[in-house]
Amino acid sequence: MITNTEIERRGNQHPNQITEFRQDNDKLYFTTQNGVILEIMVMRDSVVRFRYATEHVFEPDFSYAISENVSLGYNELDVKEEPPEYAITTGKIKIYVKKSNLKVQITDLEDNIINEDEQGFHWEESYDYGGNIVKMSKVTQSAESYYGMGDKASHTNLKGKRINNWATDSYAYGKDQEPLYKSIPFYVGLNKNIAYGIFFDNSFRTHFDFAHERRNITSFWADGGEMNYYFFYGPKISKVVESYTNLTGVPELPPMWALGFHQSKWSYYPEKKVKDITSKFRELKIPCDAIYLDIDYMEGFRCFTWDNRRFPNPKKMVDELQKDGFKTVTMIDPGIKIDRDYWVYQQAMDNGFFCRRADGPHFKGKVWPGECKFPDFTNPEVREWWAGLYKEMIADIGVHGVWNDMNEPAVMEVPSKTANLDVRHDYDGHPCSHRKAHNVYGMQMVRATFEGMKKFTFPRRPFVLTRAGYSGTQRYCATWTGDNVATWEHLWIANVQMQRMCMSGYSFVGSDIGGFAEQPNGELFARWVQLGVFHPFCRVHSSGDHGEQEPWSFGTEVTDIVRKFIELRYELLPYLYTMFYKYIKEGLPMLQSLVFYNQEDAQTHFRTDEFLFGEQILVCPVQEPNSQGRRMYIPKGKWYNYWTEEVVEGGAEKWVSAGIDKIPLFIKEGAMIPKYPVQQYVGEVEIDQLKVDVYFKDGVETSTVYEDQQDGYDYKKGRYSLRNFKLKGKQEGLSIQQFKDGSYRTAYETIKLHFHGLPFKIKTIEIDNDEVDFKSVKLNGNNSIEISKDFTSLYISAK
Repeated sequence: MITNTEIERRGNQHPNQITEFRQDNDKLYFTTQNGVILEIMVMRDSVVRFRYATEHVFEPDFSYAISENVSLGYNELDVKEEPPEYAITTGKIKIYVKKSNLKVQITDLEDNIINEDEQGFHWEESYDYGGNIVKMSKVTQSAESYYGMGDKASHTNLKGKRINNWATDSYAYGKDQEPLYKSIPFYVGLNKNIAYGIFFDNSFRTHFDFAHERRNITSFWADGGEMNYYFFYGPKISKVVESYTNLTGVPELPPMWALGFHQSKWSYYPEKKVKDITSKFRELKIPCDAIYLDIDYMEGFRCFTWDNRRFPNPKKMVDELQKDGFKTVTMIDPGIKIDRDYWVYQQAMDNGFFCRRADGPHFKGKVWPGECKFPDFTNPEVREWWAGLYKEMIADIGVHGVWNDMNEPAVMEVPSKTANLDVRHDYDGHPCSHRKAHNVYGMQMVRATFEGMKKFTFPRRPFVLTRAGYSGTQRYCATWTGDNVATWEHLWIANVQMQRMCMSGYSFVGSDIGGFAEQPNGELFARWVQLGVFHPFCRVHSSGDHGEQEPWSFGTEVTDIVRKFIELRYELLPYLYTMFYKYIKEGLPMLQSLVFYNQEDAQTHFRTDEFLFGEQILVCPVQEPNSQGRRMYIPKGKWYNYWTEEVVEGGAEKWVSAGIDKIPLFIKEGAMIPKYPVQQYVGEVEIDQLKVDVYFKDGVETSTVYEDQQDGYDYKKGRYSLRNFKLKGKQEGLSIQQFKDGSYRTAYETIKLHFHGLPFKIKTIEIDNDEVDFKSVKLNGNNSIEISKDFTSLYISAK
């Protein structure tokens, strides 16, 4: 492995004296004597882009990562020239640029250092490929911590780690293994309770050293392209993540069934096996919304085909599965079998859609069908063609979702596991080699898939799943963390990967529950389901090599536990749906690491296990065999044990009992948690009442419930229901105010409020300032009442 020190000895070049400065509205340009140009673009008061050119020339400004809907606009921009430096002030931060060497220092308005260059920008000519290896080194502040970076299988705090981004088929990867399936070059820094973020928008292989080689230096570099990074100021981690998510985008709301439980395996076939599996779910009354068909449904692994012996009438099967509440999701890979009689192959050949090597021949690689060629998804014509290929599968046969796998792209029987670096790509009119396009290849494939799915599923919402991705891929699809292993270590890995992905702007994420490779025992499977139902995407998937991995595969005790937790997920669907709404509306991660939840508490900075599911449910998986509980850290505040209703004071580690049928689960005091009745699948029954669990707090707490038709696009026209609740509790009374928005009328007419922890016996009930009779609200002891969904105020008291 090449060290930073070795890199520094290789003839690095550095900027020297600034000789020219000019300003063009929100862009500032600093030019040095040796031809370096630094472009600083102030996008918002707290978001600034830094872009460096050498030899006086910028590359064309193009990125797949940046959302079309990014927010721009700032309140203040002032530039002053002083003897040693230029000082730039926005409404939130100051940026100092040294005249002698172009080094940058960023502070808050009180001149507290947030981030500063060590060597800053420097570069080395790439003699092997041309262009530059571009580098940036920053000072590591004392006690600084680092988070984010996507699907890394490492501790949530990356301090002391060295990682790289090169989308890789990493079958049965291990803890700290590098690289993995995704390239998300974004991290959050935290020091002295000030958070910032850096997004290095460069699609070449990128490297990050978080004070690994030298404890006072954090650096990042790329094998080519530009030094182009965005800086986000907090000071809260939530503001940093929100700004990054705004920059790279959010998905549409998924159909609610996509948030249900999904069952998959490599592979369910023939049709009878698929029907046996789905029938078993209904027989055992284990809720499930989707069944997956892996590559064996195809004819000889040819994408967009069906094996007519295994699946003689796909449309009939898909229709019958849908009548029983199952959505069908099919696998599509990028490798197209070389076969002149195969229509997809011939279309791509006729139109010149396959990737070529540097000297002209098509790139070939072996995947499941054997020798394949690969479409160039960075070509907009190819994406449009690929989107159109889904017509028969989606519009005619009726498949509900598509799963893009192997799209790093994965290539078998070659040391690199992927395409040759000299493969050529269009890159949307910016021709380049695979060195630049590799990390965005899977992203552009799933973008094309999404566009096809959206066209052919309309007016329903599409569901797309990807394995590979780059920053911004979250705009198009859900993702999962690839081919993990059925081990307790991988249960830990799955937990940290979900937290890290959510902090990296990509919330619609899950793992292969139970492990893809090898076989879990019943205890591990149960513990993994207990964790997986609290991940935004919830799917069991396995290789099938070592036995069955369905909910009923491990005996009656485990089956009952699995059913119990899947039912809990279905009860919590309105809460989960609201989490998704807040993610796309506010950029709020659906899962929150403890450091995200409370960065002021230094005890949270190195926690890996505990996380917030949404904003009000605290989850901590049991990650060791034969455990009857565990020690966990409870964040500051008061929390209700979900199982016992005991109220615990946070801010310390506590022992929490959790036998095989429990997971440590706590509800924030003051929370109002919406629930639906248990359904075997989304839409099985009409929701006739919304249940809301109300957890008493001596103080104020707000909660939200978002609802719509659960599919379709009417919600974009205002046909949604948004309930904002404000709870105020005192020892002798409790008030709840409801503020409503949206024109959607839910099917239910009443809300059942179920109270937890009331410190008083209810003596009076007022609704909208009128005292009501107990019978009219069906007061049940001291626990629950039923009221109109349209109430604006409720007051219960001991008086």
